[in-house]
Amino acid sequence: MFSKKISVIAIACLFSATSACANPAAESNQPVTSAAHPWANKTLTADQRADLVLKEMTQDEKLKLVFGHFGSNMAWKNHQKHPDAIPHSAGYVEGVPRLGVPAQFQTDAGLGVATQGSGPTAREGTSLPSGLATAATWNLATAYQGGAMIGSEARATGFNVMLAGGVNLLREPRNGRNFEYAGEDPLLAGSIVAAQIKGIQSNHIISTMKHFAFNNQETGRFVLDAKIDDASARMSDLLAMQFALEKSDPGSVMCAYNRVNGAYACENDYLLNQVLKTDWSYRGYVMSDWGATHSTVAAANSGLDQESGWEFDVTPYFSGALKEAVANGFVAQARLDNMLRRILRTMFDKGLFDHPVASGGKIDYAAHALVTQQDAEEGIVLLKNNAGLLPLMHDIKKIVVIGGYADVGILSGGGSSQVYPIGGLAVKGLEPAIWPGPVVYHPSSPLAAIQRQAPQAQVTYNAGTDLKAAAKLAAQADVVVLFATQWVGEALDATTLSLPSNQDALIAAVNAANPKTVVVLETGGPVTMPWIKQVNSVLQAWYPGTSGGEAIARILFGKVNPSGHLPASFPASESQLPRPVLDGDPSKPEQRFNVTYHEGATVGYKWFDAKKITPLFPFGHGLSYTQFAYSGLNSTVKEGNLHVSFKVTNTGKIQGKDVPQVYVSPSASKWEAPKRLGGWDKVDLLPGESKTVNLVVDPRLLGMYDSATKTWRIAAGTYKVILARDAGDLETSMVSVKLPARTLTLQGKDKK
Repeated sequence: MFSKKISVIAIACLFSATSACANPAAESNQPVTSAAHPWANKTLTADQRADLVLKEMTQDEKLKLVFGHFGSNMAWKNHQKHPDAIPHSAGYVEGVPRLGVPAQFQTDAGLGVATQGSGPTAREGTSLPSGLATAATWNLATAYQGGAMIGSEARATGFNVMLAGGVNLLREPRNGRNFEYAGEDPLLAGSIVAAQIKGIQSNHIISTMKHFAFNNQETGRFVLDAKIDDASARMSDLLAMQFALEKSDPGSVMCAYNRVNGAYACENDYLLNQVLKTDWSYRGYVMSDWGATHSTVAAANSGLDQESGWEFDVTPYFSGALKEAVANGFVAQARLDNMLRRILRTMFDKGLFDHPVASGGKIDYAAHALVTQQDAEEGIVLLKNNAGLLPLMHDIKKIVVIGGYADVGILSGGGSSQVYPIGGLAVKGLEPAIWPGPVVYHPSSPLAAIQRQAPQAQVTYNAGTDLKAAAKLAAQADVVVLFATQWVGEALDATTLSLPSNQDALIAAVNAANPKTVVVLETGGPVTMPWIKQVNSVLQAWYPGTSGGEAIARILFGKVNPSGHLPASFPASESQLPRPVLDGDPSKPEQRFNVTYHEGATVGYKWFDAKKITPLFPFGHGLSYTQFAYSGLNSTVKEGNLHVSFKVTNTGKIQGKDVPQVYVSPSASKWEAPKRLGGWDKVDLLPGESKTVNLVVDPRLLGMYDSATKTWRIAAGTYKVILARDAGDLETSMVSVKLPARTLTLQGKDKK
């Protein structure tokens, strides 16, 4: 009853572009190494090589690298893509063939190699589960493997820049892009996304980190002004991005559409020059989101290094206008050269010069399907399991499967991250037909997978559109598996946390007819569950990717012991949220408005703790088919750092994975919330097996940020160290530790 493990040796070829099994066509296309191109010398540093190229570039050649084209035709603008761009891609940046500078071929996004546009021209590929699903694994190795897999498909398809790395915190659970991101906690979100970025970049390609910053809802995303104070920003959304940047060194940072405290994110001196490039010492380059550039002089001087998809902007700001601005002194020549140096250095550092890409590489889709399946299996969360309904027994005689197009496939999220499945759409003709649609179901049928797990059973499907018919059929079954879905996408927030299309009533009716009903949720994020007290078993499957149907069935029948834990709190209702009503009016997309983040850094479980509100399911929650016990919690201070150790034991009868979580809390000093996540581990244990876990808490998680001095201040005093199963665990193991006063730099080092 545990997941089949994928050998590291067996997948080595997937994750290493330098291995013997790397794309031979790509590897044979080596850069020029003549004396005329001294920057081809690999013994030089990336900085040295970038400087050598930069010295040889003309002004017009420099302007090519800071100016990006959309990689697809735009019929509504009567615009044809650049002839050298890969068809239906996100973007293209011209290279300089004279100097051996490669072009940039850019693809969305963080779940796989996406296609801009659908139909018979859609590029098919392997899709990871949603970002929230990967975050729910709490497994950095799994996140890395998924990133390495999609990065290898990007390289094999001819792309060398992947617009991945979404790490915007889940402040607004109705946000239509939450499925692309990694939840509500800075440490978890930053660490998971960093692992994905490292995996992608292991293929000698660039990954971005996005959307910088406070792109926390889609309603009004082009016009809203996010209002938040510096200290709160640094302890929440910016801290998540700082963790991701420190742990993965993404080649590029993509700035967001929205304003932040008055200025557009892509011409925001505070975000780009002060925080990113000065305070964090970021050495990569900043690219705009497509349509997020609004000026030439202000954007360039405020830290934007590359205009992306200029066709989405009002005018090509970083082409002739930038050339003129530099000539007239409004943008210094040194600033333009800095833009180029950042871009060139990154291209050398991430391997774009030394490992050129070429399309037509071989992709082992079967092996990749196993990678995404493992991700899905570890990310599925068992929310509730009363009466031992799960795992299902293999001798069940009659199973009824209801709803969610489970007879043919599993749902995915919409927008620029959409990966089109191998073999085409499982369901055709769903609205909306235009972007961010179409609604895509991957052809991984849960019904067929359930039939494979229980070949002796009679398995019947009902679409669930007729409540009475579905309930009547359910009453005759030994067990019912009901699939409920919520489709969201880029540019499209959920209007409510309730399940759409009367599915709450369907669940209530079916469960009333047969209490042996398992509800499987395929949603973009948290949803409310008015039926939760009556239903015995609930699985949160998120958008589970290419092999989602198989993953769900293996969890249902115990071939895999569920080990996912929530990366976000599930509220009981919208009334529990900091903003019960979503800001903005979707019917007035041009009308500007402010979103004031009055909760500051009190995001997610911190909000529920601070307000003493009990959510439907707390952050970190997740059940297993086995049981785990904790013992021996100990905390010590070594060289100023807080070390925590404890023992985890599998006290059940089957193998399983647990996610013990360590929270920290001050006894006297005041934080934004009663406690913060300080660390975790994911442990895989046989029955009766124990493991000692050792963690070191990042010292910044023990302090408060001081804007005046740009330091973290840890107050002297007693702190509680809490070992818990989730953020709402009241039966915790706790010890106290005394910490000395410390002043830390932005990077968490002692201030000298």
